[in-house]
Order: sequence, then C-alpha cells, then structure tokens
Amino acid sequence: MAGLRTVGAIALTLAVLALLKADVSHMVAGAIAAMVATFAIKEKQRREQAVTLALGLPVALVAMSLGALLSTEIVAGDLFFLALIFAAVYSRRFGDRGTALGLIGFQIYFVSLFVRASVSALPGLCGTLVVAFACSAVVRFGVVVETPERILLRLREAFRARLAQLVSAQIELLDAGPERVEKALEDVRRHTARLHQSAMMIQGRLEEGTSDNATALLVQRRVADAEIAAERLGVLILTARSSERADTLTLHLPHAPVPTPGNRLQAKDDMTATLRRDLNALRLLVARPAPNNRGAAVAHLRNRLLGYRDEDNLPRASAPVQDVFRGMGEAARAVMGLRLALDGPQDESDDTPATTRSREELDAENVSIAQTEKTEPVEDVRKGLERPTTRAAVQVSVGSALAIVGGEFLSSQRWYWAVLTCWVVFLNTASTGEILVKGYRRLLGTVLGVVAGVGLAGLVGHHTWTAFALVLLFIFAMFFTAPLSYALMSFFVTAALGLLYTLLNTYSSTVLVLRIEETALGAACGVIAAALILPVHTDRRTDELLGTVLNRLGDVTDAAVEQLSGGPALDLLDMARELDTALDDLRSSTQPLTHPITPLRARRQTARYVVALLETCAYHARSLAATAELLPSSKSVAADPRLRGAGRRIAHNIDVLVARVEDDDSDAVVETGASLASILETDKPGSPRHDRVTHRVLRHLQRLDEGVIGLARPLGVSVATPDRASSRDGGA
Repeated sequence: MAGLRTVGAIALTLAVLALLKADVSHMVAGAIAAMVATFAIKEKQRREQAVTLALGLPVALVAMSLGALLSTEIVAGDLFFLALIFAAVYSRRFGDRGTALGLIGFQIYFVSLFVRASVSALPGLCGTLVVAFACSAVVRFGVVVETPERILLRLREAFRARLAQLVSAQIELLDAGPERVEKALEDVRRHTARLHQSAMMIQGRLEEGTSDNATALLVQRRVADAEIAAERLGVLILTARSSERADTLTLHLPHAPVPTPGNRLQAKDDMTATLRRDLNALRLLVARPAPNNRGAAVAHLRNRLLGYRDEDNLPRASAPVQDVFRGMGEAARAVMGLRLALDGPQDESDDTPATTRSREELDAENVSIAQTEKTEPVEDVRKGLERPTTRAAVQVSVGSALAIVGGEFLSSQRWYWAVLTCWVVFLNTASTGEILVKGYRRLLGTVLGVVAGVGLAGLVGHHTWTAFALVLLFIFAMFFTAPLSYALMSFFVTAALGLLYTLLNTYSSTVLVLRIEETALGAACGVIAAALILPVHTDRRTDELLGTVLNRLGDVTDAAVEQLSGGPALDLLDMARELDTALDDLRSSTQPLTHPITPLRARRQTARYVVALLETCAYHARSLAATAELLPSSKSVAADPRLRGAGRRIAHNIDVLVARVEDDDSDAVVETGASLASILETDKPGSPRHDRVTHRVLRHLQRLDEGVIGLARPLGVSVATPDRASSRDGGA
C-alpha cells in the first residue's frame, strides 16, 4: 500500500506538471518531492498525517530556497548541510512528526543539489513543491485511502492466511517421509515465525484500529490464543511422529536436529488418516471467511474438532497421538474465539454440548478481559549523549563531514551521494555492526543496480515517458522489497537513478561508476564515525537488549505464576507483548553476528542458540500468561499456591542471568531442582481436575525452567544442583 500510495502521488504530480508544461528538471524534482512527502509521514491517524503534511511544505520550501541560495557558497553550503543533517536526525526524538519533518528537510535539500537549483529557477521549483505536496495529499486522503481500521482489517486477513499456511505446513510435516522431514520441519519453522510477525503487527495497530480499549484487549487476547494454540499443535505433531517428546526449541532453532522418528504413526494407517482429515478440517475453518463459514457441513467439522477437548471423545491411541487431537480441539476453540472477537456473534443453532461449553468459556473470558486495566508504557529517561537520537545525530554529522570531504575529491558535482549513503546507513540502526551490514548491503545493491541502469539507459534512450513509467515501476518495487531485502531496495533505487540521469541528459557509464564509488565512500564514512564517535559496539548493544529481554521474561513469568498461585490479576498479555517487542529488537541487533559473511562462526552459532532459547522461553511465558488470565472464568484451571516455589527458582535464575549480562564479574549460579511435574505427586488420588493446576501449565513451567537453565552455559554462568555445584561451563 505504501508503494501504491507513493507511485500514485508521483504519477499525479507528473501529470499536473506535464499539463503546466514544466521542463524535465522540474518534473524530476516534483517526482522526488512527491515521493518524500508521501513516504516520510508515518502517523496512523489521518488528522495527524494532515498536520504533518501541512507543516512539511514550509520546511520543504525553506530547504529548497536555502539550497538554491547557497549553491554558489561552497563552505557555507556544506556547513548548513551538516547543521541540517544534525537537526534532521536529532528531531527523531520528537516522534513520528519530528522524524518526518527532518526527513523532508534533508531530502528536499538533497533534491536542490540533484537538480542543481539556482536562484533564477527558485520560483518554479517552489511551485513544483507546492504541486507535489498537493498531489501527495490528494492521493493519500482521496485515492489510496489508508485508515487504521482498514489496515487492521487487512492485517486480520493476513493473520488468517498465515494461520492457514502454518496448518498446511503441519499437515506436510505429518505426512513427510524420512527424506523430506527436514524440509517439512523447516517450513513449519518459517510459517511459525511469519505467524508471530503477523500477530505483532496486529498488536501494534490495535489501539488505533479498534473502537475502544476493551475491544483492543479482546482482539489481542484472541490473536495470542490462536498463535499459541497453532504453535503448540506443531510441537505435538512433531512429538507424535517421534520416539520421544519434542523440545519446543526445535521450532525456534534454525537447522536444529530432527527428533528421532518413532513408530506411533504410519503413513497409511487409519489413525494417521484421521489426523490428516481433522487437520484439513481445521485448515478449512481457518481459511474460510466468516460469512462463508456457515452451514451444516462446516458446523459439523467445528463441532467434531471442539469435541476433542472432552476426554471421552478422544480416539483410542497412544498418549502423544491423543495430545494431537486435544491440540486440534484447542486450536479450533482459539479460531472460534478469534472469529467471535473480530466478526461478532454467529449462528448457534447447530452447536453440540462441547461447542456450547466452549462458547460459554469464551463469553466468561470476554467479561474478565473487559475489566482489565491497560498498563502505561515506561518512558525513556536518558538524557544528553546517552539519548540514542542525540548520539546518532552527532555520529551522522561527523560521518557526513567526512563524506563531504572525501566526496569532493571524487567529484565536485556529485559528492552528495556519499552523504546520502552515510545518512541512510544510520537509519534504523543502533550499533556499529548493524551499520556495517547495512552499508555492505547498500553497496551490493548499488553495484547490481548500476549494471541494470547501464542496460536500461541504452534501451530507453530519450523516450521520456517510457523512462518515467519505469521509474514508477522501480519505486513501487523499492517499497515492496524494503521489508524483505535492503540490497534489493538499493538495487531498484540505483536503477531508477540511472533513468533519472538519462532524463536530465547527464547519464554516462562514468556517472554510474562514480555512484558506486560515492556509495562505498559514504558507507565507509558511516562505519568510521560509528566506530570512533560515541560508539555503540555490537556486543554492548546485544548485551543491553539481552538484559531487557531477560527482565521482561522475568516480569511476565513472575506475574503469571503469581496469578496462577492465587495472586492479583494483571494485564499479562500487555507484558507478554513487551517481551515479544524486546525479543524482536534483540533478534535485529544480532544480525551482524549471524550474518553469513561474519568470520566468527562460533559466535554466530552461539547467538542463534541464545535467540532460539529465548524465543522458546517467550513462547512458554506467553502460554503461561494466557492460561493465567483464564483463572477468573475457567472451570478447569484453578489457582495452586504450590507454584510459588517453582516460580521463585525461575525468577532467581533469571536474575542471575541478568546480573551476568550486566556485570561480567558476577559469580552467582543458577539452581536446578526437582522436576516441576513432581508437584502432581502430592495430589490425592482421584482429585477432581478443577482442584489443581493442569498438566499443561506444569509442562510450560518445566520447559521454561529448562530454557532458563539452558541459557547459563552460553552466558558463562555456573549451574548448581541442590547437592553439589558444578564448575563454570564456559563462556559465550
């Protein structure tokens, strides 16, 4: 949608300028200005977008005017450019509006350099900017209309599609033979990660895309339920086709070994056929839109799956295979809850007693969720050079100064390409390693884009409108591929620039080669500035984020265990969302360590292992949080004060890991103990199910305990048992 909106704004700007008989240089300036005015604005509410767009026009006019006035004053122009760069980066501290206005000011000044703006051409260029901003407003608010509600609707459909894809991958895993099981498991991993990404995107849009706080909490809960149920179903299927219980880590660690196959399921036996049939029924329930999810046949499938939540309806099979049927029942319940939250009440005429019970449980949970209070976000209290925006502003300014000096040696006319690259590699990066990887990707995309630009320039020649059409196509491709590959995005940017140079009659192979040289110089200047000026080394950055993830994990676990033990109710899903957000930040920060070009193979494996373990722990923490929130309304889960002891040990171990990350000299040890499943041994024979915590809660606690202890070795923390202490296992 961002690509369509941007291309639409550019196309409308070009059409208006063509009617006004503007020359090519003004059309190029208008096209770039329309692009900037469209993609720079990131606010979610339309009113806020309109205010930012209105404020952006005078910023753009001032930037263009100063660019033209200072075009003959080399020293003054360079000094102003550096001041503008500092202000543009520093303005990010003021949120989306500050970021947008800073980006508009920088990019429009860059446009003045690109089209060689002069004082005599200034009135026409200012008129071009007015046209570009007006066209951007028309497309944004009248043609490609984006509201938070519409975005949330599309995200919901994407989540449904991702969920159906995951179930399809799980069916493939069930049927995969020995030679295909690794590929099938890798597909399950990939689709599980994509489902989680969709869930995080939905949660980021809930406050703006729903009518009230209660609705947002309800949708957030149902999305989390569906994600947890789907991921758990994958683990259960893997366990059913293995000779031992599968570890959740298997779904989070790339290239993890496949569990040893067992003989519980055979490809052609009746039980496998029944599982396959019911998994296909679950996929049908997930994939069909709510209006089409009616009728006796669909109701029959739903009722059959929900019936597996009752012990009496389970087929006669081994315990792991019965767990898969239970998992399908829980997944069907999660899907029904999601549909009720998103689409409202549905036909209940064909409900069975099992379906009615599930509806009653969901209704009771809805009442409990509506009474939950939202937690307030924690503000960043860092000041001065400790603030990331201030540090980045200083680094970019120093790097840009180096790029200006070096770029002048390469070309006195196109030195600004080095500055642009230096600016870009600092966007959305926070450590030296991230900047290095981004610079490498930009250089790779630029080299390939130059090759494409040479060929396209020869084919297009001076066919102006053909060149503009290709530029629009490349701009759309740039936005479409930006979330997927920065190298691909850089490729399309460079190819489009080659066509723009053709339109401006400044194209030559020498110019495109110079583009590569300036890009390499800008990336190098960015890395040098990041490494020498207020550096944030990758190790420091990952340690900070690792500490944050562990703290969030401890918060969620403590609160969930406390509530499961009879303590007060809290907004656990909000806490789980904060954990997921911190984990996503950590995953991004470890990219320099896990990138294929890194020479430190051992560190790459360690980083992958730690992130996978944390993803496993986060999954179990989310599951505990979701189960704990059932307490006020559930008839099958009751508070059990005996969990507090297990919770204390897990909390202590997490605190030890945090102390180790924050202080290398910490000599505290993590403690192991008896299996948490031993809690059940104290139950009296024949005790009713609702008098104790379910086995599933204990399994999540056990896995979480094992995951936290598993983090000790790569972090260099000693492990102690109640009887003896082990020596330190090694370092990270």
